[in-house]
Amino acid sequence: MNSAILILIVVVSLAMGYRFYGRMLSRLFETDPSRQTPAMTTNDGVDYVPARNWWVLFSHHFSSICGAGPIVGPALAVAYWGWVPAIIWIVVGCVLMGAVADFSSLMISVRHGGRSIAEISGELISPRARLLFSIFLLLALVLVLTAFVIFAAKTLTARPEVVIPSMGIIPVAAIMGWLMYRRGVSVSLLTVVGLGILLLSILAGQRVPVALPEVGGLSSQQVWIFLLMAYCFVAACLPVQYLLQPRDYLASFILFFAIGTGLVGILVTHPPMQAAPWTAWWPQDWAGAGPIWPMMFVTIACGAISGFHSLVSSGTTCKQLGSEAHACRIGYGGMLMEGLVGAIVVVCVGAGLTVAQHTALLSPGGAGPIGAFGEGYGMLVLPLLGDYGPVFAIMALNTFILTTLDSATRISRYILQELTGIENRFVATGLVVLVAIALALTGQWQRIWPAFGASNQLIAGLALLVVTSWLMSSRKPVLYTLIPAILMMLTTISAFAILIYQSLIRTDPVSHQWNPDWLVAGASLLLISMAFFMLNEVWKIRARTRARSSPV
Repeated sequence: MNSAILILIVVVSLAMGYRFYGRMLSRLFETDPSRQTPAMTTNDGVDYVPARNWWVLFSHHFSSICGAGPIVGPALAVAYWGWVPAIIWIVVGCVLMGAVADFSSLMISVRHGGRSIAEISGELISPRARLLFSIFLLLALVLVLTAFVIFAAKTLTARPEVVIPSMGIIPVAAIMGWLMYRRGVSVSLLTVVGLGILLLSILAGQRVPVALPEVGGLSSQQVWIFLLMAYCFVAACLPVQYLLQPRDYLASFILFFAIGTGLVGILVTHPPMQAAPWTAWWPQDWAGAGPIWPMMFVTIACGAISGFHSLVSSGTTCKQLGSEAHACRIGYGGMLMEGLVGAIVVVCVGAGLTVAQHTALLSPGGAGPIGAFGEGYGMLVLPLLGDYGPVFAIMALNTFILTTLDSATRISRYILQELTGIENRFVATGLVVLVAIALALTGQWQRIWPAFGASNQLIAGLALLVVTSWLMSSRKPVLYTLIPAILMMLTTISAFAILIYQSLIRTDPVSHQWNPDWLVAGASLLLISMAFFMLNEVWKIRARTRARSSPV
């Protein structure tokens, strides 16, 4: 199939989803521009601050949710199961599930004073559900922080030419935020100046690559871990409008340029899809890939639906939303934009690379899914960016990761404060950062990471259950969120069951003796238990609701 036709079908499908399904959900949640949002009613100048306009908030939201997930997952899925099921799941999952979870999480947080989805579960479901959900979310977020800070540190070490643009944007964003909110300078003027400086920093990075030396026995990668987590601490503690928001806003233009250039490159080069449209239900050529259901769904992860997105919607975004009129375009539209990123990745590795190239890059010793994306992207945009395509792709990906890092740190601080009652934001943030650094330096996070993909989808299912509980209590139709919630719960429970099986049959690669991974198996079993607990709690709510509505 021609890749240009494929990407046009995806774009039209996502646009139609927004036009019809997104607007229908807006009516379901009764978005009202005249109703004041928590950003307006609370406005504490630190966390609750209305964004200057909807585009600033959309840029922050999209930059925060679009991390490495929509790159890595689709790049693997094309090799494992083929490009046809990957594309179908990305489009259908985004329109009917992922965007629904993001938008609905945003709306019920707005309806509950900007509180997180975990905190709201205590009111809508039960205090026990709130405690269990909060602990799970906090652990998952710290794991995300740990993994992503290592990814970013590796990139900055391996690609010293991206150091200046990646780090130089921080002081520029801080000055931009001060001028925007304290001096009232035009957003348009600041955007033009900020982008000009950002472009110069990209050119400077190509000419002056920065490689950090070893310091005090720490490798350059470990030094970057400390520096990046120090930045995350500052970004999570400062008022949101002075660093986090303007940095994500500026960084989003790199991401939008990467998306736009990728689309134009596909339309100009329009190579045929070289990857197999379908491989097998359970591919045997890739050890550990597993069956297409449920493993493809949790592998593509953020490209179709993500629990982390629900945390961003009910974490930072809901506290900056100036009008409910913008909720759909930010919450629902932001997820559709990420789905487009996932579809572009499918085309990059499926049309920009041969099957042999893709396989070699994913094999042990290869550049991995990120390298495969960079090489495929470079081939598609060759007429536009020349030989800079792969480098630009990696820089854009690093921008994705860094914006996810600072938002994840801030959201972790919110949840820890809600869970423990710690009022000092510096103390709460410091605890989160210290745990993430310890896990990153010891490498222990890698043992539990195999369960993250399913855990992320489980968070999405649990968030949809919380929203369903709110719809029940409001006497509104629940199928729009209940069906996706049940499907995701079944998918993640099945994925955890497969992980348990794979962990228990594991053998040592050298001695070939039985060597089960009890940690992964135990964690997966605990998460399955939590899923059934939450389902049971929601079932109790349904029973109580039906009892109240029955005639006496």
